[in-house]
Amino acid sequence: MKKKLLHSLGSLCGILLFAVALYVLYYELKEYHYHDIVRQLKAIPVYYILSALLLTVLSYLVLIGYDSVALRYVHHPLGYGKFATAGFIGYAFGNSVGTPMHAAIRYRLYPAWGLSAIEVTKMVVFCGLSYWLGIFATGGVVFLLEPLEIPALMHLRFVSEPHLGILFLVFVTGYLLCSALRKRPLKILKWAFSIPSLKFSLSATVIACLDVILNGSVLYVLLPSVEKLSYPRFLGIFVLSQVAALISQVPGGLGIIETVFIIFLSPTLPASSILGSLLVFRGIYYLLPICIATVLLSIHELLQKKEVFRLFARIFGQWTPEIVPTVLSITSLVGGAILLFSGATPEVNIRMMWLRALLPLPVMEISHFLGSLVGVLLLFLSWGLRRRLNAAYPFTVALLIAGIVFSLLKGFDYEEAVVLVIMLSAFLPSRRHFYRKTSLINEPFTARWVATIVIVMLCSVWLGFFCHKHVAYSNELWWHFSLSGDAPRFLRATVGVVTVALFFAVLKLLHPAFSKPSLSLMIDLERVRTIVKNSRKTYANFALLGDKLFLVNERRTAFIMYAINGRSWVALGDPVGPEDEMPELIWKFREICDCHDGWTVFYEIERRNLHIYIDLGLTLLKLGEEARVPLATFSLEGSTRKGLRHTCNRIEKEGYTFELIPTAAIPSLLPELKAISDEWLLGKNIKEKGFSIGFFNIEYLKHHPAGIVRKNGKIIAFMNIWQGAEKEELSGDLMRYLTGAANGVMEYLFVQLMLWGKQEGYTWFNMGMAPLSGLEEYALAPLWNRLGSLVFRHGEHFYNFQGLRRYKEKFDPEWEPKYLALPGGLKLPRILTNIAFLISKSPKGVVADVL
Repeated sequence: MKKKLLHSLGSLCGILLFAVALYVLYYELKEYHYHDIVRQLKAIPVYYILSALLLTVLSYLVLIGYDSVALRYVHHPLGYGKFATAGFIGYAFGNSVGTPMHAAIRYRLYPAWGLSAIEVTKMVVFCGLSYWLGIFATGGVVFLLEPLEIPALMHLRFVSEPHLGILFLVFVTGYLLCSALRKRPLKILKWAFSIPSLKFSLSATVIACLDVILNGSVLYVLLPSVEKLSYPRFLGIFVLSQVAALISQVPGGLGIIETVFIIFLSPTLPASSILGSLLVFRGIYYLLPICIATVLLSIHELLQKKEVFRLFARIFGQWTPEIVPTVLSITSLVGGAILLFSGATPEVNIRMMWLRALLPLPVMEISHFLGSLVGVLLLFLSWGLRRRLNAAYPFTVALLIAGIVFSLLKGFDYEEAVVLVIMLSAFLPSRRHFYRKTSLINEPFTARWVATIVIVMLCSVWLGFFCHKHVAYSNELWWHFSLSGDAPRFLRATVGVVTVALFFAVLKLLHPAFSKPSLSLMIDLERVRTIVKNSRKTYANFALLGDKLFLVNERRTAFIMYAINGRSWVALGDPVGPEDEMPELIWKFREICDCHDGWTVFYEIERRNLHIYIDLGLTLLKLGEEARVPLATFSLEGSTRKGLRHTCNRIEKEGYTFELIPTAAIPSLLPELKAISDEWLLGKNIKEKGFSIGFFNIEYLKHHPAGIVRKNGKIIAFMNIWQGAEKEELSGDLMRYLTGAANGVMEYLFVQLMLWGKQEGYTWFNMGMAPLSGLEEYALAPLWNRLGSLVFRHGEHFYNFQGLRRYKEKFDPEWEPKYLALPGGLKLPRILTNIAFLISKSPKGVVADVL
């Protein structure tokens, strides 16, 4: 709760800072008109723009250098094509949307190329720190060489830039000395950070300085040439604007960078020239790279099956499904902003005169009003796209088409219509990425996304008032309709936009919040039993153990079973129920976890739904492989089954017999089975477990048939049986035997159950998972896989990993991987501990399992 409050306060502070920046901009531009800025935009020479484009290319090439050094820092080098791809896509979106987006792209891409979550976290911290080093180093030198005069408007007379430069350089020098002298990790509270060596720190600082200089140079070449504006002075202002933008956390520093430059440069340059150059700068350095990245992804979606694009598909195919919804959500946000800004600015007079000859005025007026409403709806739908909502996709496509039509009808704004057509072309091939069947009202908005929507709307309102400030306000404006009535159209559109936004906000506020689930509010066990009975997968029977909570879909035909330990909300397996209900249940579980500040964990999941867990932003770790024996081909015939045949013959010669006990006869045998179970536990010196392992529970066992082995009429061993729907799968859960039973009695029991299952027409016999088996151990495999493979090969003291695998191999099973989906970063040890507590039911049980 505290973290959520801090996030909300941070977003609120960002909105307030942005509002202050808009006020300062309005104050500084009070002498200028909208047309003055448009005139300055047109006055920028073409060769200025070409120079800015060249510098932008060089700047992004330098940005890729961050990742190159960071990969060497974490001792995991990759090919240039991979980290260049990740660098360009990440920085293209990170520069405009913010650092979290860039970090999210790294967490999507690099794990697919063999990096662990911890290594990616180190990269994110390393690159972020490197940029600050570049800011401090560049700013420190510039502030010492050419100090800036702080404008009176800022009321900061106590600030001395030479002193600030000294402070910056002291920080950089201190960090470099620490890199050279300190070899041990730096401990801050409970965290330990290994400080990069001097070689890495110097390399990163040089790259960061080049980044700052080239980034600033893009804007510098777009400004009018003035003798008083030297490059060092400009660079000092640029550094201050970047610091202000980073502190504000406003995406792309929108409004913040503009305010800083207008405050410092207005005595030297006309404010209209400054703002015009800044608008071109944003178009070249921020919007153009985003458009290129979006187009690359849309081309992939259209042509990924073509032979000529195989190389392209290999590069992007691994992570496109995870990135596309995020990219398209940003595209929708930008499209909405374009329509709102267009509705706030005056139309081109000559186009309006030409359009008036073709269309009646009411059509133009209505198109203007509806175009702005389409814009605000696209802002809200962008979050639905981010959350992969099924309904958000067709609505967005329809709104983009409507936006194209309204753009042409309201003033023949063909430029924005072309941009919207490009956006629409990126959406059309991407339908498969939006599969969640829920409403936008049910989706919790993050504080950051709400802040982004508010900032775009504030920009639109500010732009409208700035463009029409020469028009005196009167009540008659609201009812004034004419070809030149841009101000009345803006006022009416603004009221419509605000009304739609308030209506949506009220709906969200009236929507009931999540409440923490409790056992008394859970679905009744009989309903669970019905869903389990209809499941083709036998793991669904774990729901009947009585130690889990349930999240049920609205139609009460599917559920997720889970338990909570610490902050870990651990779901066991994939959702149980119809396939088409699984995606929405998985997302709902994630939302409930987020609502309670819990960690979303899915334990022992299959690969069929891995794309959904990746969409949630979870990291995947392979736990091992599950053995499933195809019963159609199983028999005791042939040389390969000689060992099993010998065991069965020996057991039967010793007087043991197999018997299948139906469910109705189980209650009368429970006391005898309980005695066998207690003796087995005593002989193994262990206690009952739970969660993902069955335990002796009378209410649980009496609802399942069992296979037993008798000798002289006495039950020697038993195994309760799980039966999948449509005879898809058969499995055994609780397996117990007396201490005096013959060696191989459980192997005999397995064989007899498989033969019985084959006779009954079952397809598979599930023998359960072999932990840590099937994990790769090659050099470029993820750290978890290499560590798991090492434990599998050398951990026999703790658990018979290889022995269990060899035992199940006797039955010639087919192996299917099982995974753990969990949040990335440094949470893994705590989550694994929480899972161990759930299975062992106590810390003592965990220690006993190890010893």
